[in-house]
Amino acid sequence: MAYQQRAAATLADPRWAAVVARDSAADGQFVYSVASTGVYCRPGCSARLASPENVRFHTTPADAEQAGFRPCRRCQPDRQSLAAQQAATIAALCRFIEAAERTPTLAELAARSGVSSYHLHRLFKAQTGLTPRAYAAAQRARRVRYELQHGVSVTDAIYRAGYNSSGRFYEESRQLLGMTPSAYRTGGSNHRIRFAIGDCSLGSILVAQSEHGICAILLGDDPESLAHVLQDRFPAAELSGDDAAFAQRVASVVGLLERPGLGLDLPLDIRGTAFQQRVWQALQEIPAGRTASYTEIAQRMGSPKAVRAVAGACAANLLAVAIPCHRVVRQDGSLAGYRWGVDRKRLLLEREAILPETAASAASPQLDAEQAGA
Repeated sequence: MAYQQRAAATLADPRWAAVVARDSAADGQFVYSVASTGVYCRPGCSARLASPENVRFHTTPADAEQAGFRPCRRCQPDRQSLAAQQAATIAALCRFIEAAERTPTLAELAARSGVSSYHLHRLFKAQTGLTPRAYAAAQRARRVRYELQHGVSVTDAIYRAGYNSSGRFYEESRQLLGMTPSAYRTGGSNHRIRFAIGDCSLGSILVAQSEHGICAILLGDDPESLAHVLQDRFPAAELSGDDAAFAQRVASVVGLLERPGLGLDLPLDIRGTAFQQRVWQALQEIPAGRTASYTEIAQRMGSPKAVRAVAGACAANLLAVAIPCHRVVRQDGSLAGYRWGVDRKRLLLEREAILPETAASAASPQLDAEQAGA
């Protein structure tokens, strides 16, 4: 009878499902011991499945060893898991790229990590969501923005960030900064942003437009706080909030909130990191009336381990509804956090769910977006 009770306890434990599935994602969360063999294993061990009545769960390898069990020779649970080793390797390479005065080649990174260039390329992208080259480019962009924001001359900022020539930088500056380097250095001075604040069925709305297109669609309950968000985004830009001619653009955006599945036929000025832009592009490909999970978005991008980074990119989106982060939900379909409030997210999804078939199945709007790093 005692063995039946032990088996029932094991079967009722949620960790048993991970053992049955040999789920390597659970490695490091716990280990399990097998009384009939005297060993303990990782959840992802490929050894033959033990009988439930012989299984006990332990929080750490030390706990299992204290209970008298020895580590399995096959899965080596007393050592760092392969996934943890890979994560540590990529983290070390990221720090190396960030500190390097020039962009390391893929071959150099592979030699440093002890794996082939092909394997490293795949592993790096799976862990970070970017290729090594794209990650290095993002770090150069981050450095040059930091230098410019701290008063360094444009020329010094270019070379300190690791650009080999000023010509190369100026070719990319529009994508990196969204404005001229000198304007970015002064916080966007001489850079005009037209904006208007109004009311809609979702509360207060702020719509802003640069010379390149709509650069912000903000929702909230407090109009003043929305204005502060815009000011923080463009601290030294010329913000113009008294423009009657801009009212028609605002009306178009309000129409988008009422019928979010119909799209916005206006150019967008999209500013974000390389990874954020990839996420936002993936969001624009989700049809109205449908949803996708953060995990699914990461998988579509070829970066299945970048789920948290995907969630971060959604949270950084300043173009509500135009970039439809409201269509991203948890793995179980429940509504996760939303920058503009979960209630607004629910309402937007409800509105899309009752759109006519022709609207709901329409392709995502063609956006004449200015791809800019910020």
